[in-house]
Amino acid sequence: MANVNATLSAPTGLIGRLQAYVATLKEAARRRDVFRRTVRELNALSDREMSDLGIARIQVEDVAREAAYTK
Repeated sequence: MANVNATLSAPTGLIGRLQAYVATLKEAARRRDVFRRTVRELNALSDREMSDLGIARIQVEDVAREAAYTK
């Protein structure tokens, strides 16, 4: 049996903290883009296509939020 230990440390120093902050901002922007794109694409579907997917129009933002912010 093999054991693996990973030690993650918080960034140290000003440069490390700034890099972590920039990475957080980039990830937030990426997630917002996924949310917006998903909403746009789902809203572009016809009612028939939405029905085929089993999604009601009122659920579009919930589906987009799940796609962007859960994983």
